[in-house]
Amino acid sequence: MKQEAKSGTGAPATLWDRTRQLASQEILETALRLFTEQGYDETPIAQIAREAGVSQRTLFRYFGTKEDLLGSDQHRFAQVLADTVSAQPADVGVWDALRAGFTAVLALHDSREQALQRFRLLHTTASLRAGYLEKQLRLQENLLPLVEARMGAAVGGADPRARAVIATACACLDAASMTWVARDGEGDIIDLYDECVAAVRG
Repeated sequence: MKQEAKSGTGAPATLWDRTRQLASQEILETALRLFTEQGYDETPIAQIAREAGVSQRTLFRYFGTKEDLLGSDQHRFAQVLADTVSAQPADVGVWDALRAGFTAVLALHDSREQALQRFRLLHTTASLRAGYLEKQLRLQENLLPLVEARMGAAVGGADPRARAVIATACACLDAASMTWVARDGEGDIIDLYDECVAAVRG
């Protein structure tokens, strides 16, 4: 799933870029391991920095907050989702366009194991869950004009159908990831998502 590292301009990454990427990955892997072993709330930033071999100041240069160690790519995820939905041909229905977007976002995870660790922590830690739901509401608002346009619905949130489709699709993705965690990573989230969508659409 990982691609060759590139700089912010899309050019091949420099040695400095690759060094930063490796350091960031080491911090992330250390954090996920400790969160899994000890619990998110029980793991202090100081311990993560110490075991990753960096100072707390350095850690915060890569990850602005403790929560960012699990969701630092949220802005990127939201952008990829919106870009992918927008890029679907005009004759692609809204459900298929959203599915393509979710598939693209899921592919951004560095590895299957990291995705499983993140989703497990997300669904079992109350503080993380609350933040996730808040971010999901913002994501739905960002998707609204794209879905309205694809459905030929009234813009500005005046048509309930677009909101209903987005909320249902996000709920199906949530249900799929929870089921995937319950199955300890067996199967594919997007296949479970398809099952969820089929159930609610009859």
